[in-house]
This record gives sequence, structure tokens and C-alpha cells, in this order.
Amino acid sequence: MCRRLSKGKKGLKKKVVDPFTRKDWYDIKAPSMFEVRQAGKTLVNRTQGLRNANDSLDGRVVELSLGDLSKDESRSFRKIQLKVDEIQGKNCLTNFYGMDMTTDKLRSMVKKWQSLIEAFVDVKTTDGYLVRIFVVAFTARRRNQVKKTTYAQAAQIRQIRKKMFEILNEETAVCDLKELVAKVTSSASASAQDSIAVRIEKACHGIYPLQNTYTRKVKILKAPKFDVSALLALHGGASAGDADVGAKINKEFVEPPILASV
Repeated sequence: MCRRLSKGKKGLKKKVVDPFTRKDWYDIKAPSMFEVRQAGKTLVNRTQGLRNANDSLDGRVVELSLGDLSKDESRSFRKIQLKVDEIQGKNCLTNFYGMDMTTDKLRSMVKKWQSLIEAFVDVKTTDGYLVRIFVVAFTARRRNQVKKTTYAQAAQIRQIRKKMFEILNEETAVCDLKELVAKVTSSASASAQDSIAVRIEKACHGIYPLQNTYTRKVKILKAPKFDVSALLALHGGASAGDADVGAKINKEFVEPPILASV
């Protein structure tokens, strides 16, 4: 006869606990290069025993729409990645980690009867970040063109790609990460093209007319050694929390009067 080893009641179900009861909400603070600083909220398991909530949050990457960060819906096709580098209280201080383009925007530009030209270059910013920038462009119809197709010749594509390399190196050689992000996320035309893409389009017009030129992707390949003071400066102050400022302390020393008797 087989005896039951467990001494508990037969068929007793385990009490179901809502997992959200042991989680905390943290605020995600975007760096000062973006207009909206309160980017959103994130969940994490509460500190318990040896498991620290800050360790779970450190290095977390969040993806946000540039339309939400800039209050400009025309730039919502860009996806911004922010990485949590520091936790202060209930605030997660983030830094720029990458940029990409939404799939629907990219596929809406790819059409028949035209050439697609892509280029990428690795650049180093003045503050030590190694960044890879991808650019995409499409050939356009010339004025009064009768021909159906707008295919560029292989030699023309090589010339356009060479011009892309030159402009990308010029634009990024003497700027830090903050300035670089401002360039690739700017809206310099009616179709929300960034300033680098607009310059490429104008420079290549003599080789072959281009359209839908964009900085498609930005990847951070290598970041410098983490510096808390640099991150706090990027967030515009000693703390990214509340902007409450205390009263000024009067430091003038006044000597007490001499006592007549002790």
C-alpha cells in the first residue's frame, strides 16, 4: 500500500497572490536634449532580501516615440532608446542609447522604379562615444522627366555614397553626444527630415536628384567610463527630482554679548 508523503490536506489549492502587490513604480526621466523630461513610468520588484530594486533597474532600456518626447507628431516615426544609468529615489535618470525608424515609415518609402542608396559610418564624439550612423536615400524623378524609371548608375551610387561619408564625418567630427542627438532628431524640412539628411540631399542633387533622405538609425557601439557628474549635468542639475530650492542661509557670524556673571 502506497502512503501519501505530504501531510497537508488533499486538494488544497495554493493561495494566488497578485504579483503587482510586490512591485513599485519608478519615474523615467529623459535627458535635457528632449523637450518632455517626464518620459513615463516603469515597474520593478520591491527590494527584498538580497534582491535590490536598483540592480534590476540599472541598465534597463526603454523605447519611446520622438513624437511624445518632442510634442511634434510629424516626428513620431522615430523611435528613441533611453538607458537607465542612475537611480535617485523614485527617479530613473536615463541617457541616449540609440535611435531607429518605424517599420511602417521605412516600408512606405520603398517603391518600384527607383534606386535605394544606404550608407553608414562610425564616428567618435568629443565626449568619447563611438557611434554608428545609418543614412538612407531614394532617387527622385527629374523635372519634366518622361522616362518611367529613376534608376541611378553604379558609378553615380558610388559618388552619392562618398558624398554621404564626407558630410557625416564633417557634421559629427566636432560635436558631443548631446549635439549629435539634436542633429539627427531635428526637423529641418516639411517632411521632418533631419539637418544632416537635408544637407546630403542638396549636395547630391548635381549627381542624381534624391528624395526621402533620412538618418535611419543611430547605434552607440562604445560608451566612455560612467561619470555621475556628466549624467547629472545632462539632466540639468544636481538632481532630476523636484525643482524645490531651499531658503538662503545667512552665513554672517555675530559674536554673542559678554555675560556679566556666570
